Amino acid sequence: MTNNNNKSIIVPENPVSRFLFSDTRSAFIWLVIRLYVGYAWLTAGWGKVTSDAWTGEHAGTALQGFINGALAKAQEGGDVSGWYALFLENTVLPNAKLFSFFVAYGELLVGLGLIFGLLTGIAAFFGALMNVSFLFAGTLSSNPMLFILATWLVLAWKVAGWYGLDRWALPKLGTPWNRKKNV
Repeated sequence: MTNNNNKSIIVPENPVSRFLFSDTRSAFIWLVIRLYVGYAWLTAGWGKVTSDAWTGEHAGTALQGFINGALAKAQEGGDVSGWYALFLENTVLPNAKLFSFFVAYGELLVGLGLIFGLLTGIAAFFGALMNVSFLFAGTLSSNPMLFILATWLVLAWKVAGWYGLDRWALPKLGTPWNRKKNV
């Protein structure tokens, strides 16, 4: 379909993508994925928020240990790229206490956002960003799977929070959800 005003071409969405990413009938699928990913982030974040080495008197020590491990992998020619090692060494390590709070409370907020279905796409985006940061630091664990699921949740942002607070919050924020009108 061509728009004559600016000669752009609109490619129609295929039925599978439309169902998964724009149809509220797929919302239950996203609810299951959202709760799974949200629970993973919530439990990881809660463990850090309640840990002395992350947010307590010794805040930053756990993160320093993690970063030093990533830097050792980089020196051995392991799974950490040189540019990321430079970022960790020159930006994160000197500010380990601050980043420790960011990680701990970020994980907790991502988990809460996904579980409650509030700003689901934004929460999933920041979860994916943390997953990719952990992957760049050479940590596999569940990060690849959580990254993939979070990316899917970002793509499904319009319906992923339908069974959640997004159903009411997004229309108030200007998201154009409406019911089909009989013509």
